[in-house]
Amino acid sequence: MKLRTTIMLMASIFLTTGTTDAQQITERKISVEELFHLAIENHPNLAVSKADIDIARQGVEVAKNARLPSLNAGLQGYYLGDVYVIEKDFSKASRIDLPHFGNTFSIDASQLIWKGGMVKNSVKATILREELMELNYQTNEQSIKLLVLGYYLDLYKLVNQKAVYQQNIQLAKQRLDNINKFFKEGMVTRNDVIRGELQLSNLNLVLQVVENNRQILNKQLTVALGLPDNEQIIPDENVLKNMPQALFLDDYIALAQKHPTVLMTQKAVDIYETSEKITKSEMMPSLSAFAGNKLARPITTSSPALDMYTNGWSTGLSLNFNIDAFYKTPRKIKQVRFERDKAIAQANEAEQMIEVAVNAGYIKYNESVTQNKTFEKNKDLANENYRIMESKYNNQLAILLDFIDASNTKLDAELQYTNSEINIIFAYYKLLKETGKL
Repeated sequence: MKLRTTIMLMASIFLTTGTTDAQQITERKISVEELFHLAIENHPNLAVSKADIDIARQGVEVAKNARLPSLNAGLQGYYLGDVYVIEKDFSKASRIDLPHFGNTFSIDASQLIWKGGMVKNSVKATILREELMELNYQTNEQSIKLLVLGYYLDLYKLVNQKAVYQQNIQLAKQRLDNINKFFKEGMVTRNDVIRGELQLSNLNLVLQVVENNRQILNKQLTVALGLPDNEQIIPDENVLKNMPQALFLDDYIALAQKHPTVLMTQKAVDIYETSEKITKSEMMPSLSAFAGNKLARPITTSSPALDMYTNGWSTGLSLNFNIDAFYKTPRKIKQVRFERDKAIAQANEAEQMIEVAVNAGYIKYNESVTQNKTFEKNKDLANENYRIMESKYNNQLAILLDFIDASNTKLDAELQYTNSEINIIFAYYKLLKETGKL
């Protein structure tokens, strides 16, 4: 009894929780503009790209530190032992007492004046890397926008498919009612009733699959947009009312010249050209200014040693040559030039691939428009065929199989037409993504 009571109590809690969760589900209509805004703000992939920009931006500030002077301050305290003076033949040694406590205070400053433009080019290289991260973010943003738009439009398709199946289920129920009447009157056999029931059962099953897929897509969207799990996203019907119109192909190819991917490859060329300048600066002399001040005790250069402080300062210029750079650096320069040539080849390849992608996107957009017109005509023909077969079957001029076939053709035509309208929207935005203007 205790086990049975426990099971019943747990089942009651489960059912109550399920009912509460169901009551908490809220619908939220989202437009395409809001969809993109939420994706940019909340998608986890873009958060990583934003962090890369912050890191690169801080790298610029770190590189600028090379323009600032170096300043060092030191404090030392130490113990001095007595000194032993030993004859050169080690025959005799004598000890000289020294003050045992010693300390030193020092401050040194230096400023690089010239090194063949190394500091300037190093800062420029970090700025180019920051711009590269910003372009990488734009590229990821384009991909994320198209990704969430694909989820969004697929969700819209499922919503429309659900409406189409519900409509056809109502027609199937009416058809089954008529078949049952004919069966009672002895006008058809039991076989027709079974076929009608099978069709209705299959339609209900497909409707359940559509609803399950809608829930799966809704979960994917809420995660991508940073929305609560209990929100049910409703696509905005204005998406289909404002059907976009594409421009000419040459216009999109011109827009693609500023595609983030193209700009990234061009920026990579600039980075290698700057790197070559930095490498060349290794063969240049470095000119620096320096200054220092030192306070130390005891004075051990006098005899006897004095427990007193000495203070001295110095300032001047330092000119240094890295001799080995003249036979090591040329190899580095050659390697950088090879990398620059590779970056130029990649930039050319990127431009060609973007143009190919834009051309394919434009063709697919026009294809989707043509399909929509064809499916619209097919839908009208399928509806007309269904009305004819319905009239014939009701007048016992056609068999049930022909009527069911007409019903299935009508259903397929309506689904194809509904999906084709949404395919135009996706093809248009994909074309924009290929140009980098999504």
